[in-house]
Amino acid sequence: MENLPGVGEPAYWEAAYARGADRWELGEPAPPLVALLNDHPPPPGRVAVLGCGRGHDARLLARRGCEVWGFDFAEPAIREARELARHDDPAPRFEQRDLFTLPEAYPAFFDGIWEYTCFCAIDPARRAEYVECVRKILRPRGWFLALFYPLDAQLLGPPFPVSQDEVHHLFDPFFEFEASAIPDTSIPRRLGKEWLVRATLKPRID
Repeated sequence: MENLPGVGEPAYWEAAYARGADRWELGEPAPPLVALLNDHPPPPGRVAVLGCGRGHDARLLARRGCEVWGFDFAEPAIREARELARHDDPAPRFEQRDLFTLPEAYPAFFDGIWEYTCFCAIDPARRAEYVECVRKILRPRGWFLALFYPLDAQLLGPPFPVSQDEVHHLFDPFFEFEASAIPDTSIPRRLGKEWLVRATLKPRID
């Protein structure tokens, strides 16, 4: 039997785009992010959007005054994001990149990070490594905004299930959680399955 690519390989996600199986695609910015930016916008600065897909959230953050880098594993996602943003001013920078290589390329570079459907897409065995990457690319006291999904233990994944307890276990040593809520602005099929978090990187003690 032919070995199929796993979630840790770009080919897995590129094949999903090719066959139209990109069911994570909303075609618009995530509604909870829109609501958050309307009510509690983060300070301007450099922002990384991890697993940016076609770049809807990245473009929204750029329109709201952030200097945005969008990263994705899949070449079709980055190509389409660049095409959608070709007339934007300001436009995000979009790069095809494995997020686990970001600390070497962007150490302590970003003021903030937006996370949505990236954490749930990676191999769950690498989630601690994900947290390490996030804290290494943030500047001191950098902010982390995340819409964790799916809060559904029945899913086999991807998307792989996420729990609030696991998130706290992984992030609490490095981040101060300032606010969290189950948003009421999620799209209908994700309502009650998303958890919006705002946190700040703790001072690093080596």
